[in-house]
Amino acid sequence: MAVYVDPPLWPAHGTVFSHLVSDTSLEELHAFAEATGIPGRAFDGDHYDVPERRYQDLLSAGAIPVEARILVRKLIASGLRIPARQRSKALTVPLLERWNSTLPGHEELGFELLERWGEDHRKYHSRTHLLSVLEALDLLSEPAQPARPVTLAAWFHDAVYEGIAGQDEEQSARLAEDRLAAAGLPGAVIDEVARLVRLTSTHSPEPGDHAGALLCDADLSILGAEPAAYARYLDAVRKDYAHVSDAAFAAGRAAVVRRLLALDPLFHSERAKGLWLEAARRNLAAELS
Repeated sequence: MAVYVDPPLWPAHGTVFSHLVSDTSLEELHAFAEATGIPGRAFDGDHYDVPERRYQDLLSAGAIPVEARILVRKLIASGLRIPARQRSKALTVPLLERWNSTLPGHEELGFELLERWGEDHRKYHSRTHLLSVLEALDLLSEPAQPARPVTLAAWFHDAVYEGIAGQDEEQSARLAEDRLAAAGLPGAVIDEVARLVRLTSTHSPEPGDHAGALLCDADLSILGAEPAAYARYLDAVRKDYAHVSDAAFAAGRAAVVRRLLALDPLFHSERAKGLWLEAARRNLAAELS
């Protein structure tokens, strides 16, 4: 078990930064960061970005100095490394390209949504989650493309996020109604987008609601992730609710997991069931236990 730091060579915000990683676990990394006063907002999926002025403090606390290439090798060997495309900060361009293909001529609205999805307090409900949902929609819809209202609903479904279940979905739906009306979309399309956004508060579409099933399946696809990715998801969700005490979070999260396990069906399309159902049930049961 060890924590490593590379030299402060990476320029940003008027200074240069080091990367702080663990070769064992995120738990070890978070504990070290907390003990040395590194704020949670400095965490970027598998490492902390640390300004040059804190470099000597980290060495004094026991971080092992290594060259950048060695640090990357340590991180890869640990199994904790997240590919760059999965980092929220690196997704502006690919997401904007997707937005412009969905609603051409409304780039300003796309930038507004990206700013919302990139808010500092978001850890799980971030641009990474947005891209994952959009890619899951692509996967479930192949060889066709998902209908535009479904794609727009994915963009808006957590556009407002304060960690308040039900209220976030309602405010996101109202934001969609306002912004899409200003963009000149037909009322029927706007109503469908808002309906789908509100549906993500329960993930319980009615039988025959193909669009609702598609969005809900895509939104919950993370439940069927591999164990390492699921562990990162749980860690990020806890950080999303950092304002909640450990006891309250544990009780609330247990209730959420029980509700998900009780959903019948958890996934609605046969394709989603084949892709994620078995792993999702295993992940949820292990988390609850």
